[in-house]
Amino acid sequence: MHTTSRSLTVGFDLDMTLIDSRPGIHACYRALSARTGTYIDCDLVVTRLGPPLQEELINWFPAERVAAVADLYREMYPAHAITGTLAMPGAREAVDAVRAAGGRAVVVTAKWEPNAKLHLEHLRIDADAVVGNLWAERKAEALREYGASVYVGDHTGDVRGARTADAYSVAVATGPCDAAELRAAGADVVLGDLTEFPAWLGGYRGAAEEAARA
Repeated sequence: MHTTSRSLTVGFDLDMTLIDSRPGIHACYRALSARTGTYIDCDLVVTRLGPPLQEELINWFPAERVAAVADLYREMYPAHAITGTLAMPGAREAVDAVRAAGGRAVVVTAKWEPNAKLHLEHLRIDADAVVGNLWAERKAEALREYGASVYVGDHTGDVRGARTADAYSVAVATGPCDAAELRAAGADVVLGDLTEFPAWLGGYRGAAEEAARA
């Protein structure tokens, strides 16, 4: 594992970790329902954010239409979902804590990458890199590429991604998975939300530096 501040890279999930995208996604699905004439339970959709778009759309559209509807959703997304989305409590401070420690903050998300970048730009969350279109174990591809020693997420899929990459799994109980589910999935630590992250990071770095001196 990378343990010094010089080599510290922390990965962050996006939806329900750094951003509360429920209002924007709800609005986009409502517009998609109107556009396609297909009923979508938007209230239900926003209770299970995290997995790829296609895994949600298959609940509402025939399999042969999912790819085309996914393209339509992504096209509509900037107009409906960006301005209604909020930063999660402590999100900016968590990213800033990594950078203040001399490290890099890399966002790794299942969301389509151009829309993920729009969210971060709008909310002024200054990540060093953004990698989209990766879910669960496949998130390890980007985590390994950037040498991330820590991955922070709200879903059991994020825990699996961290474990696959041999990164320390920091889970936040701010999404669809509660603390017990996250622990059962193998999270190394579960925080209530990102407001607890800077203090945790300080302790993690201190322990790593002490171990390196031993």
